[in-house]
Amino acid sequence: MPVHINDDRVALYQRNQYEKGGIGRLYWDYRDKVVLSNLSKEDQHIADIGCGEGITLEKVSRLFPDKDFIGVDHLRENLLICALHNLKIVGGDICNLPFASGHFDCVLFLEVIEHLSKPAFAISEIHRILKTAGKLIIIFPNDKMFQIARIMTFKFSEAFYDPGHITQWTPKDIRIFLNHHGFKVLKQKSIPFFVWHLSLHHVVICEKMA
Repeated sequence: MPVHINDDRVALYQRNQYEKGGIGRLYWDYRDKVVLSNLSKEDQHIADIGCGEGITLEKVSRLFPDKDFIGVDHLRENLLICALHNLKIVGGDICNLPFASGHFDCVLFLEVIEHLSKPAFAISEIHRILKTAGKLIIIFPNDKMFQIARIMTFKFSEAFYDPGHITQWTPKDIRIFLNHHGFKVLKQKSIPFFVWHLSLHHVVICEKMA
């Protein structure tokens, strides 16, 4: 998803940043490997909600060609970028998803929840489209450590741009939130370290309760 650096309106595109390679790409690949390792044989119908420019979506399409996988995003620019890479994509509002209830075995919700002013509406809609005992995989960033990491790797423009995050979630906050909205948390993991305060992301695996 393109974002803008401060007031000069210079856009940062996910694919441009990814294609630069280096430690940023290595870490993105590691993050996706952790996420995708939680997919099982039973997860046949999968949605990537808020898929952005489709980097993770493209990996899944390549690694799991037998699975029915679709990306959802509300930004027209992201939809066009995904279409250029021949990805299965649909436009949609996170609070009003264009799918039947109980359709999906698994939903990926990767680095989206921190952008939402009303996350409860989004989680309720994801709960609706998942089958009973369906899997939800959430990942959110540790903004403070991301800024430190970018400064240490001399990525100063990225370190000080506004990513548009409304809430800084914590492992405890997300567990309480999900339990309250009809999900059972199965596993939580901070990456690349076990300690949240030193990590860049937190991954949550949970399942829909009836």
